[in-house]
Amino acid sequence: MELAQVKTPDELKRFIEFPYALYKKDPNWAPPLISEMREMFSDKNPFWKHSEKALFLVSGPGGGTLGRIAAIIDENHNRFHGEKCGFFGFFECGEDAAASRILFGAALSFLRSRGMTIVRGPMNPSTNDECGLLVEGPGEPAKIMMPYNPPYYADLISSAGFYKAKDLIAFVTDTGRVPAKRLSSISERVLKRNPAISVRPINKDDFENEVKIIMDIYNAAWEKNWGFVPFTDDEIFYMAGKLKHIVDPGLLQIAFYGRDPAGFIMTLPDINEALKKIRGRLTPLAALRFFYYFKKIKSIRVLTMGVKKRYHQMGIESLLYYRSLKEALEKGYKECEFSWVLEDNVMMMRAADMLSGKAYKRYRIFEKSL
Repeated sequence: MELAQVKTPDELKRFIEFPYALYKKDPNWAPPLISEMREMFSDKNPFWKHSEKALFLVSGPGGGTLGRIAAIIDENHNRFHGEKCGFFGFFECGEDAAASRILFGAALSFLRSRGMTIVRGPMNPSTNDECGLLVEGPGEPAKIMMPYNPPYYADLISSAGFYKAKDLIAFVTDTGRVPAKRLSSISERVLKRNPAISVRPINKDDFENEVKIIMDIYNAAWEKNWGFVPFTDDEIFYMAGKLKHIVDPGLLQIAFYGRDPAGFIMTLPDINEALKKIRGRLTPLAALRFFYYFKKIKSIRVLTMGVKKRYHQMGIESLLYYRSLKEALEKGYKECEFSWVLEDNVMMMRAADMLSGKAYKRYRIFEKSL
């Protein structure tokens, strides 16, 4: 076997395209757009302004790719948390213990050489993107911005000396099972008790400013969460550009207390349903196919719901859930996933239960001392 650090455009092409070969016969894998993955690793992605990466490939005797891995150092994470933590991510490998060993050896060696004392992952490339490894749950497609992997990955990662750092839970429910009447009643009481509270859908015609409001809430509401790293301004607008074309305005709601942004809920259509139909390449014909199936999407994912600490216990959370899920039901969405929820986030667990959510998938972040 031969290990190579990605240096050339051809090697980067192999790194990006390897999963498309690995999952070729897996009907549950939703291939991301190859163009999006190229941009993920390019200087266009503002994450790399404060992060360093090293990409590695392992090839077999015939030259075919056996696996890949990324070693990542996020300086913003380390400054925010006061630690020297490196990350691994974008790990893909056949059921080959030797190839996996070589990949992890290269990634850990790189991180150790940069002075890191602990490593966590998978992060693709951070908690603000895809993260975690599916360790429990049905063999079915992942929802938008959630990872997918074969079951044997957990053994490969554990064999490299990693152990559990934190589990992330995904809940699912049929939108028709959400207790709409109960939520409506709670929402009415919240608004009657405190007329200063208001909720509205985002305005796509003023999307840039709406995103600023959302990220202000996000960075305030999530700052104490495990693994949280604030978005930079560049990252905010980069993500806004990616999401603008898939946002369904009624699903994304913002709450205010007077004029002060108080909370938001971000629910997105599960575009993986449409991505599966085009296998990663957005040709003119594939684009038509994508938009045809985009209009037929029946699933949604609640990515984030956050309320600033000073507005906790006012019922704003229930109000946001009600408005977003009411819109989803009216627009014909049939299934809703709430993900991800930290395993020790009791309040969010209770909220998922209140919304008739069932825990059905478990993702794991692993770590190892260096």
